[in-house]
Amino acid sequence: MSDEQDYGLSLVKDYKEIAAPSLPYLPPKPKKYSPAIGLIGCGGITEYHLKAYRSQGYRITAMCDIDPSRAESRRKEFYPEAVVHEDYRKILENPDIEVVDIATHPEERVEIIEAALKAGKHVLSQKPFVVDIEAGRRLVQLAKEAGRYLAVNQNGRWSPHFAYIREVIQSGALGEIVSVDLSLQWDHDWVADTVFNEVQHLLLYDFAIHWFDMTCCFLERKEPQRVLASVRKSPHQKSKQPLVGHVLMDFDGAQATLCLNGSTKLGQQDRTLVVGTHGTARSFGPSLSEQEVQVHTEAGWYRPELEGTWFKNGFEGTMGELLCAIEEDRAPSHNAEENLNGLALCFAAVASSLDGWPKTVGEVQRLDQ
Repeated sequence: MSDEQDYGLSLVKDYKEIAAPSLPYLPPKPKKYSPAIGLIGCGGITEYHLKAYRSQGYRITAMCDIDPSRAESRRKEFYPEAVVHEDYRKILENPDIEVVDIATHPEERVEIIEAALKAGKHVLSQKPFVVDIEAGRRLVQLAKEAGRYLAVNQNGRWSPHFAYIREVIQSGALGEIVSVDLSLQWDHDWVADTVFNEVQHLLLYDFAIHWFDMTCCFLERKEPQRVLASVRKSPHQKSKQPLVGHVLMDFDGAQATLCLNGSTKLGQQDRTLVVGTHGTARSFGPSLSEQEVQVHTEAGWYRPELEGTWFKNGFEGTMGELLCAIEEDRAPSHNAEENLNGLALCFAAVASSLDGWPKTVGEVQRLDQ
């Protein structure tokens, strides 16, 4: 099979490869703003937060965890000059700290975000943002009243392949987006030996929140309407939580699908397909960090050479975009208010997977844990 057939390239005469446009897909960075940042919660994922922040030269001056040894370990490895606290209120009481990265579990996060906003801090919240849409709305309103910015750590937005495709869409090159198809086959069974083995709705909530968020990004001008979802356990998985799932999503004038198999031992694959009235963008590869992007328009097709990886670019992007927004006095693109749209999509999918019936997006306001 030829490369053209393998990649599904058009066989139209004279349809050729052209130069990829240079688009601003890399993580943003403020020009001058360099605030003191406090990290609240020092669990496993914060290793990647801190690697990204250090690479960008961001100043982490304080860290906090209910287990001080975890905070101390992070301090020694990444920011030796930082101060360690056991009580997060110590960070909020420090007038020199302007921004806090809240990386705790959802159960305690709402209280901490509320306290941080009242203390006059800008906030980057770990994802998923909340388990109650109304609580999320209350925090959004509190941020507005406090004149602070509240963003959500949807790091997938700045993974190279997603970021480039998003820029292509925003450039208008694809026209009106009519479908988004997301397919992942990977091995997520490592959670069987971790605390994630106890997380309810692990597949659609904790993991797939990135893909619900990206679906809303790709279809940002279209209203989500209805969701039908199903999850199952694989016969050979060790995890207590289902690792196989499908989601069908109806939008106003578009459709989206999400196909997940977190029990794929061999031949892992990740594919994204976005189809518009004037073109198509796709990415594919064996993992989230190894993706080739192709864009097809009437002028020809192209594949950009992209820099970075999901985690590195992702965490550089989430903090960088918040700091740029503060510097430029504008809402961050990953602001909490818009993030509630992806959560509503996610909550509808979880509810549908539990009873097998389609759900109207917005009717499910809370995710029971």
